[in-house]
Amino acid sequence: MISVVIPAYNEEKIVGDVVASFLKLFDDLSLNGSEIVVVDDGSDDDTAKVAEAAGAKVLRKIENLGYGHSLKLGIRLATNDTIVIIDADGTYPAEELPKLLEHFDAGYDLVVGARTGSFYRESWYKSPLRKILKLLVEYTTGRRITDVNSGFRIFSKKTILPYLTSLSDVFSFTTSMTLVYMLSRKSVKYTNIPYNNRIGATKVRLFRDSLRTLQYIAQVILLYNPLKLFLALSFLLFAMGVVGFVSAGFGLGVGLILGWQSMLASVIVLAIGFLADLVRQTRPSVHTDDVKPRDSIQ
Repeated sequence: MISVVIPAYNEEKIVGDVVASFLKLFDDLSLNGSEIVVVDDGSDDDTAKVAEAAGAKVLRKIENLGYGHSLKLGIRLATNDTIVIIDADGTYPAEELPKLLEHFDAGYDLVVGARTGSFYRESWYKSPLRKILKLLVEYTTGRRITDVNSGFRIFSKKTILPYLTSLSDVFSFTTSMTLVYMLSRKSVKYTNIPYNNRIGATKVRLFRDSLRTLQYIAQVILLYNPLKLFLALSFLLFAMGVVGFVSAGFGLGVGLILGWQSMLASVIVLAIGFLADLVRQTRPSVHTDDVKPRDSIQ
């Protein structure tokens, strides 16, 4: 039995088809007792009515409070432990669910559908931003990541509940989830899936949401592995110091001042990083060892 949680905002054109595709899958796979929970994020169209008519349980919010906020509500409302999240815009094919379920049943804590195809690549300016985000998250976690913010995922409700308060309320939910699971030493599996053309206009605001994502990455690093952030800043300041000393050698007087100040700042930042990591190790936390892996829960 699974619970499919679908956050939706002004998706009346397609949300009914998405719900219907999962209901058909439930019948085909004999997933009796499964459910679909649509969280209407304050839509000003008939998203809620269409979803309910298609056969979903619907929770309607009177105000648009964010993608992640809707997912948190839907996860808490879900009656089954196996949670599937997916977008309401038709970009993720429901028929790929069995592939993800196979890996989840094998014992992974999180299974993610890694997007492929021309519709995922989209515009030229999104690709470098995704690569930068991917590099940042891979640096933070020390693990290879195929698709950092895919919205098609399977995980256990028991596993994610202790983390929900620290996850983003907006579009960074999936990115922050990836970070938290990996930094908490959870097993994560990526499997390639096709990505379809979305129906309707995108709700993502690239510049604004990119800044918010960077904010949450910094927050998660400070919570789970602060030394990595301070090491990066310390290295940057050290490099500035080297540049300052080199420029001083070419007769630029201000370079010597820049060099000494940057080197001193580099040492101070590194010391702060060690202190932050010491605080992390001494504080009680539910985010690491207190949350058991799935094979010890079942």
